[in-house]
Amino acid sequence: MLPRQQGSKGDPAVEKVLVIDDEFDVLLLCRVNLSHAGLQVQEAKSGKAGLESALEDTPDAVVLDLMMPEMDGFEVLKRLRDDERTSAIPVVILSARTGEADRARCVALGANDYLTKPFFPDELVDRLDGLIAAKR
Repeated sequence: MLPRQQGSKGDPAVEKVLVIDDEFDVLLLCRVNLSHAGLQVQEAKSGKAGLESALEDTPDAVVLDLMMPEMDGFEVLKRLRDDERTSAIPVVILSARTGEADRARCVALGANDYLTKPFFPDELVDRLDGLIAAKR
C-alpha cells in the first residue's frame, strides 16, 4: 500500500473511492477494507445511483460491478468516460463475470482494471493505490 497524499496543511488528504455494487456483502467488504487502508468510501447500490453520485461528488476512483439493477456497469462505465467531469477517474471493474468478452468490452469502454469475484480485498486496495498514485 502506498502512503497517502498529503494535504495543504500536512494533514493527509483522504482519497475518495466510490463503490457501485448491489450486493450488501461486497459493499461491506469493500467499506471495511478500503476504510482500513485510509480511503474514504462512498457507496451506491445501483448503476443509476452510482453514476449520479460520481457526477455530483467526483471520486478519486470507482469500483464498479457489471450486473446491477436500473443501469448495468457497462452503461455506467460508458457514461463515466463520456462525461468530461469523470472521464479520467480510474475505474476498477469488480464482477462475477469471468468471460473474455466481458473483459474485452470493459477495456474497450475504458476500464483501468478488472478483478473477478470472489476477490482478495488487499489486492483491490493495492490496485486502487496504484491507479490513484498514477493519477496524481
